[in-house]
Amino acid sequence: MATAESIRLNPTPAVRYVLRIGDTALIHAQRLAEWCGHGPVLEEDIALTNMALDLLGQARPLLAHAGRLEGSGFDEDALAFLREERDFLNLTLVELPLRKPSAHAPGGDFADTVLRNFLLATWFKVLWARLATSIDPELAAIAGKAIKEARYHQQHAADWVVRLGDGTEESARRLNAALQRAWPYTQEMFDHDAVDSAAVASGLGPARDSLAVEWQQDVAEVFSEARLVLPPATPFISTGTQGRHSEHMGFILAEMQSLQRQFPGGRW
Repeated sequence: MATAESIRLNPTPAVRYVLRIGDTALIHAQRLAEWCGHGPVLEEDIALTNMALDLLGQARPLLAHAGRLEGSGFDEDALAFLREERDFLNLTLVELPLRKPSAHAPGGDFADTVLRNFLLATWFKVLWARLATSIDPELAAIAGKAIKEARYHQQHAADWVVRLGDGTEESARRLNAALQRAWPYTQEMFDHDAVDSAAVASGLGPARDSLAVEWQQDVAEVFSEARLVLPPATPFISTGTQGRHSEHMGFILAEMQSLQRQFPGGRW
């Protein structure tokens, strides 16, 4: 059986900037979708699935736009299903397991999903607000629509964070454990490199480090209500946005890309 060959990109800093956002939304959607049919209650099962669809709806135009900027004629399907692991530029946080704990990532708790969803939705909300004024009209239009979804995602996840943190002793313990697992990976959200500098210089979008203050203020407000202590910054910075991923990323792509790889160009 013929299998689809991987594509290779020659991304400019602008392409890498857009891919970082699109890939983060795509892989976050993939992880949230794993809860479909497994939610703790029916309403939350549906909510998590809908949020995954929202994120997928954000990823599609971002990947399509990145393909146009790159100029080789690749569409969003090619970028999602035919890139190698090293060519994905998502935040490492989104690729960590949620429902399937391992020796290296002992999560798999609903609290991990709630906490991660809140941290990322807050980051996306701040980012989309800044990108709405991008010099790139396509990126600005995507941001203008996505910010409404991010606000809902943040509110929904924040309600759960408060519910668990200010709930029972057991729910608070689990949420605190989830926080300790996720927090070291948040530093990557605010790392700064040449891609960020180029985006600022061109007017494409904000540097990641410029999002930190507003993000932390929003997080601290919810944490206070949830009786969570805001941890200090860690020296560790993960490297997913540089194309260097955790051991979990390959498994995600193997599952996500298998159909397109085995049946190149297949259509429903």
